[in-house]
Amino acid sequence: MRSSHPRSAAVAALVASALATGLLAGSADAAEGAVSADPIRIHDIQGTTRISPLVGKQVADVEGIVTGVRTYGSRGFWMQDPDADDNDATSEGVFVFTNSVPTVAVGDAVKVSGLVGEYVPGGAASGNQSVTQISKPAVTVVSSGNALPEATAINEYTVPAEYAPAGDPAAAGSINGLALEPSRYALDYYEALEGMNVRIGTSRVVGATDPHAELWVTVKGWENTAKRGGTIYGSYESQNTGRLQIQQLAPLAQQPFPVANVGDKLTGTTEGPLDFNQFGGYTLVARTLGTVKAGTLAPEKTKAQAANELAVATYNVENLDPTDPQEKFDNLAKAVVENLASPDVVALEEIQDDNGAKNDGTVSAEQTLTKFTAAITAAGGPAYQWRTVNPENNKDGGEPGGNIRQVFLFNPARVSFTERAPGDSATATGVVKEQGKAALTHSPGRIDPANPAWADSRKPLAGEFVFRGKTVFVIANHFGSKGGDEGLTSVHQPPVRSSETKRLLQAQAVNGFVKELLAADKNANVIALGDINDFEFSATAYALADGGALYPAIKSLPKAERYSYVYQGNAQVLDQILTSPAIKTFTYDSVHINAEFSAQNSDHDPQVLRFRP
Repeated sequence: MRSSHPRSAAVAALVASALATGLLAGSADAAEGAVSADPIRIHDIQGTTRISPLVGKQVADVEGIVTGVRTYGSRGFWMQDPDADDNDATSEGVFVFTNSVPTVAVGDAVKVSGLVGEYVPGGAASGNQSVTQISKPAVTVVSSGNALPEATAINEYTVPAEYAPAGDPAAAGSINGLALEPSRYALDYYEALEGMNVRIGTSRVVGATDPHAELWVTVKGWENTAKRGGTIYGSYESQNTGRLQIQQLAPLAQQPFPVANVGDKLTGTTEGPLDFNQFGGYTLVARTLGTVKAGTLAPEKTKAQAANELAVATYNVENLDPTDPQEKFDNLAKAVVENLASPDVVALEEIQDDNGAKNDGTVSAEQTLTKFTAAITAAGGPAYQWRTVNPENNKDGGEPGGNIRQVFLFNPARVSFTERAPGDSATATGVVKEQGKAALTHSPGRIDPANPAWADSRKPLAGEFVFRGKTVFVIANHFGSKGGDEGLTSVHQPPVRSSETKRLLQAQAVNGFVKELLAADKNANVIALGDINDFEFSATAYALADGGALYPAIKSLPKAERYSYVYQGNAQVLDQILTSPAIKTFTYDSVHINAEFSAQNSDHDPQVLRFRP
């Protein structure tokens, strides 16, 4: 099981690093300072901000009842003072980092001496909040079998509606120095319970069980509800305060983690310490885990296109390469045929080269595409042909050696591809006017591949298709990832979204190209689609649509149906299809077959648009 916040450096190095990043107050001498003469309680250690007022200091004989023991990953235990103070901003629980397997048991009354620190899961550069802890502990068990402090209930009545305070401009937007207001802000509420014994009642699953044995629930069943049971992330201000990550304390070898899909219920009581980790922030690490009650969610199937409708789809097939199990090819193929109703054109993202992540200079994806199209035919689908432009080795980001690229599949029985001097990885396609109509100089071709916006990123693939005598331009995209962005639970509020800068430039490049097509023919049928890696309300989306050149078709759906991906319990838009003004009437479908389910063929849901050119 993945560690909640893995440590590999020695504690001394951790303290030195924290000093360097300003998390520890005072000097290195203070960190080794004299033991306080006054009895220290856990709430004294936690204080009323995110940073302990005693950080870097030795404490002695801090008393508490052990509420949870973790024997894997970040090994240690949580303890809680049963005699709480009257200040809701001070937590009564704390994590004791033992480094080795703890020798205490739940219900032990203990006295702990050690060094107070602030550990940042993922490192200071991650922007994550820190966990107040006691390290290098000396632990004395006073008695055993004690009743645990009553668990604090987390529910729709206790979690505030507002997500986070605004960060302090004088501290680079950090909320670390702000006094906690747990009755006003959800992040402050959870922080004021850090390390404490908490519980939730029956709650709806909004993030399916993942390979790391964790799932997400919401304690606010009404909050931005998706049509199929998830929780919609519909703006930067609707972070969804009721989301909570669930893990378990028991090692998986002793107790398998339950498999749950979005819309299932985690019934009964789930109780344990409230932790914070780098993979989702505040996490209830269950000592007692509720029971999953399965819902009725099933993968969707879209309607087949009519004879005079062109169906265009986008699907991120998640690093598909010939070394993947045949089962993955078959399942993806079945989805194309049965769930997507065999679209006329499919833009694929994340098709890897012929030997996958083997980094030997191979860039051809001939074997990958042969294997995939054969699987589609075997599943009862059409004999798709494909067009693509091979990337330059290791120049398009993604898994090193994998050379992911976008690919057009098309059904030659329904649509034809207009071949125009196919471009290579470095050649830019352009727009010309032929007999009063727009045309590409290279089809297939890449859009502005030398533009710095595409450095270490996938270049857009443009192609010219003809359906029932009408030309349709399709631009397949896979914009830069969100890697490097801070999470919603970041110490900076609002979180720093550094990856947006590149996607904004990429969107502007694609928008400019579409405007060239429309300048040559204002009635051109243009579709830009793919894994945009950004929300429909983002600056990226607005830049793509600038000047009315494109319309994000997902906005034609009710808000409760706008999502293609589920991340940390938030159902959100990453994959999009955008249309030019000539495409006035269409049917759009975000076909939910992956993102809500524990068993996935990809982590993205495909999108389909049907229209009459």
